[in-house]
Amino acid sequence: MKIIDGKLVSQTMRNELAEKIAELKNNFGKVLKLSVIIVGNDPASEIYVRNKSKACEEVGIYSETIKLDESISQDKLENVVLTLANDESVDGILVQLPLPRHIDEKRVLSLIPTEKDVDGFSSDNIGKLTQFDESALLACTPHGIIQLLKRYEVDFCGKHAVVVGRSNIVGKPVALMLLKENCTVTVCHSKTENLADFTRKADILVCAVGKKHLITEDMVKDGVIVVDAGINRVDGKIYGDVDFDGVSKKASLITPVPGGVGPMTITMLLYNTYFAGLKKTNE
Repeated sequence: MKIIDGKLVSQTMRNELAEKIAELKNNFGKVLKLSVIIVGNDPASEIYVRNKSKACEEVGIYSETIKLDESISQDKLENVVLTLANDESVDGILVQLPLPRHIDEKRVLSLIPTEKDVDGFSSDNIGKLTQFDESALLACTPHGIIQLLKRYEVDFCGKHAVVVGRSNIVGKPVALMLLKENCTVTVCHSKTENLADFTRKADILVCAVGKKHLITEDMVKDGVIVVDAGINRVDGKIYGDVDFDGVSKKASLITPVPGGVGPMTITMLLYNTYFAGLKKTNE
């Protein structure tokens, strides 16, 4: 059993990105810019935004945070997004979720241009993913999962990948990305009967449902590659969807929680911002 070190891979990728971003600036005078909108004072969201800003600074991306009052109207928030959409200096736009209940989230997100959608959540970018279009900006967490496995030289071709979870943020996009890598993909979810019948057949198992220790040792086969994208906070501690102690006895590769998939999410946001800026420079 080998543990996949998400912190190490994340830092390696950030170092590589810093070099590429410096080259972009030196060769084209291009300074990458990420604009982050945060509405209200949700403590968790504020922490995420600060971490994103710090990560941007680390690799040479200029990050601006636009803090808006929780009572902002739909029209005013939309106008802020549209202003950024039309600003040529902005390469990436991120609206920190969740938004207040009175805001139509889908309408706000739909105003972010496809080429600036660094979260990779837009219908256009998801549509490009379904067509395996290389110009797509990919959702950060699932893209991070694929990068982790590639850095550990996982051979995807012909492998049976089982994804437990069908969310728009992780489950569906990672299933498509695994399909793109020539896996045979099965998607399971809360309505799947006899879940273990599917997970035991997995060569690659990705779990992203938010249920502590859903996957146990008896539900996997020897040599399985396990990616745990679950985050469950219980009594001040963080647990994954996978019972690490048990499953790791059978796995050939496995991600821990924390320290596995988590560090990759912001790194892939940085990558998307770089990719968006690079495409603009090459146009």
